[in-house]
Amino acid sequence: MTVEEPLFNNTSFIIYYAPNDELFANTIEFYKDVLNFTISLEKENECWLCSSINTSIKLILNKEKSASLSDINSNIDNLIRHKVSKDWKVLQSSVSFNCNDLSIILSNLKSHGYHYQINPDENYPNEILTIDPLGSLLGFIPSSKFTSHNIHNSNATATSASKSLPGGLLPPTKASNFKRRNIAVMTSGGDAPGMNANVRAIVRAAIFKGCKAFVVKEGYSGLVAGGPENIVEMQWHSVRGWLAEGGTNIGTARCKEFREKPGRLAACKNLIDSGIDALIVCGGDGSLTGADLFRSEWPTLIKELLDQNEITKDQFEKYQHLNICGTVGSIDNDMSSTDATIGAYSSLARICRAIDYIDATANSHQRAFVVEVMGRHCGWLALMAGMATSADYIFIPEKPSSKKDWEDHMCDIVKRQRERGKRKTIVIVAEGAISSDLKPISADDVKDVLVERLHLDTRVTTLGHVQRGGTAVAYDRILATLQGVAAVDAVLESTPETPSPMIGIEENKIVRKPLVDAVELTKSVAEAISNKDFKKAIALRDSEFIEHLNNFLSISSADHKEPTLPVGERKKIAIINVGAPAGGMNSAVYSMCCYCMSKGHIPYTIHNGFTGLARHESVRSVNWLDIQGWTSLGGSEIGTNRSTPEESDLDMISYYFNKYKFDGLILVGGFEAFISLYQLDNARVNYPAFRIPMVLIPATISNNVPGTEYSLGSDTCLNSLVDYCDSIKQSAAATRNRCFVVEVQGGNCGYIASSIQLATGAQASYVPEEGLNLEMLENDIISLKESFSNDKGKTKSGRLLIKSENASKVLTTKTISDIINLESGKRFDSKTAIPGHVQQGGIPSAIDRTRAARLAVKAVDFIDSNKKVLDPKNCENEFGEFIPNPEIDNTSAVLGVEKSQLLFRSIKSLYINESDLNKRMRRSIFWNDIRETADMLVGRSKI
Repeated sequence: MTVEEPLFNNTSFIIYYAPNDELFANTIEFYKDVLNFTISLEKENECWLCSSINTSIKLILNKEKSASLSDINSNIDNLIRHKVSKDWKVLQSSVSFNCNDLSIILSNLKSHGYHYQINPDENYPNEILTIDPLGSLLGFIPSSKFTSHNIHNSNATATSASKSLPGGLLPPTKASNFKRRNIAVMTSGGDAPGMNANVRAIVRAAIFKGCKAFVVKEGYSGLVAGGPENIVEMQWHSVRGWLAEGGTNIGTARCKEFREKPGRLAACKNLIDSGIDALIVCGGDGSLTGADLFRSEWPTLIKELLDQNEITKDQFEKYQHLNICGTVGSIDNDMSSTDATIGAYSSLARICRAIDYIDATANSHQRAFVVEVMGRHCGWLALMAGMATSADYIFIPEKPSSKKDWEDHMCDIVKRQRERGKRKTIVIVAEGAISSDLKPISADDVKDVLVERLHLDTRVTTLGHVQRGGTAVAYDRILATLQGVAAVDAVLESTPETPSPMIGIEENKIVRKPLVDAVELTKSVAEAISNKDFKKAIALRDSEFIEHLNNFLSISSADHKEPTLPVGERKKIAIINVGAPAGGMNSAVYSMCCYCMSKGHIPYTIHNGFTGLARHESVRSVNWLDIQGWTSLGGSEIGTNRSTPEESDLDMISYYFNKYKFDGLILVGGFEAFISLYQLDNARVNYPAFRIPMVLIPATISNNVPGTEYSLGSDTCLNSLVDYCDSIKQSAAATRNRCFVVEVQGGNCGYIASSIQLATGAQASYVPEEGLNLEMLENDIISLKESFSNDKGKTKSGRLLIKSENASKVLTTKTISDIINLESGKRFDSKTAIPGHVQQGGIPSAIDRTRAARLAVKAVDFIDSNKKVLDPKNCENEFGEFIPNPEIDNTSAVLGVEKSQLLFRSIKSLYINESDLNKRMRRSIFWNDIRETADMLVGRSKI
């Protein structure tokens, strides 16, 4: 089959070659009787067929130009063999037609006995696939789905190269109104971990939605230079293995030429020459500013190209509009309107790991270390690293002071801490740190002050580009992937009137924001700083940045400032860990204790859970010096277990609450902590000691607590599993033709398995919510066979299957591996890998540390704000009986993240309405979209 070049640009003209008279006649009969084409012209060895939508097919009898008969039959047999197990569009490129009525096509195929596939299913048909007598794969799409007729990804008849992904996993509602485009992606500015994941997602999502995908190499330089070496069409397998690679594989560069109009004019022509009508740019504010300027100038650029005869009239008419979308890749996290940029948390993880190492040697020698981190115009990295490592002092461009003030302030803090017995000092300096007169503050300047005024043995460590390198952490892989898919949706839905979107994240929700607004807001911060308007600069930062800054100032002032609350308002607050250990528990306890002390509250830690309290009165008041360094420790320093209050002894627990006169309780833990809070809330009727504000900070690797989409420890778990899976996938690839079945924890919750599939590119994940049966396993084994068969010696050929521990009690991890080995016919083999309690992680991730601090401060403030609600005058009648009401119910709450909000939710409401107690998890499954996306990006078809 040959496709004339203009075909993709809405010219419906195809040429087929038949190898003999029989196939020539059969093909005419197929298109005429089954697909309702009409013969417009027929002569010897040639026939023209036309459809009702003016699609023309020219059929020629020509043995030399046609694929061989054996190749055609082999191709058809291969498709029929995988009719049930695999979407045909993974195996072979397709030709797509618009169709007014899919039911007629389906009826004709059935009555004539032709093989077909329906995506996603017969109840909601979004596309029908069938095979013509020449082995060509044909797709039929309802005319209402797209604004114009498109035929795409056409190859020779017998070609089985995969250029498109099955459409069956995409719900029809998501595809409605999409116009198929040629979508290019480029990375620009400084590289950031996660950029490769973003490009991979964009390429595969574009192909999945029936578009052509291109990459522009070397950023705007490649766009200006143009040519096939710089603007490259990508296929499905082109981005295999990119999730686990750092930097950006398509390159990035600064480009002076693009800043001038001639450079943008050349870029415009290069895009038109390549047939590209949509561009997604992954970069920082400068890169996205350039992209939006390019779009705004596009009409004048194409007019100039037409006037200069550089493009044809047809090209001018066709490319009237360029769709632009931005995904933000920047380790500085300096873009406004998004909580996180791609690469920021990976960079923060490098910084935290380095400071953890430095911390040990500083403690050994009683030294001070001044650590310089990146952040020329934004202090996010320095601020968050200060939070995550409990640094003593930070310098950020948003909050400068005069040289004398910062010297005095820093020395006062460090001196007090040293006098109290602290052996080490860590100061973090952003590379863009300045004093109030805009003079730079260098790490050496800080070192000189510590040496000259405090006589400390001080060293300087500049982390440099170490912060930018390495593979992406789990969060950045997932963020980059979800944003890549969202960016493709955005350019497909855009119109000439739609402002260029930027894809961001708010709390736990992917959002679209106007790109130009986000860029202007980001630039206004730098302008405010240059104008010495530092209050405005802080105010213009996102609310989360301001919140973290205030939290750091409060937590770090625990030992050198007078408490902020008057004596009469100070409280006794109990802190307890319940359930299995999780990364971030110690960070939460440390932050709560320090924040309490800064306000004047007395924090008490209850050791070894409710059992420790009931049996051993394990209550300790907290010494500031004793909890130093806890932010970087895994596990639970105050101990934890799974016993609930009712299992431990409510009477004794109430007795000790009364004895210590606790004014509030903060629980940190998983589902057992959730049940414990509910039991304590219920016990308020009989136990006045529990008539105090109580709040739960969810902390469990399973992430199964009702009322939140994020639990402390889940990110640490994902990072541990990403490292583990990357290592064994590397082993599988080196061995060739090997897959690993990896068993992950999570109880009856499939969040971890689903997220790891997305973060590692695993072929499938099996979760308790869906279960696992032999039909599903057979489908995936057939898919593995085909995948290994198509590898043909390619690198990066290792495969992973992820099984949640409770996905099936019968089909165990070893049983699945044994079945795969049995069915593989020795063409490949399977091994098992069970990381077990390694998943609880060692050192907590940067995200778990910083979020632990944020949640800890919120929890303490919750205790403060709800104490008066539980005054006996408000909750007891004249006989001293407890009288609950909705306001009182809200004083026992879960602090969680739901979509784009951080919320306190009543434990009573969550327990009754949103909990599956038998399965020990929340009823609503918020990670379904993750599963759909993960399956889509590996081409998995599901039963």
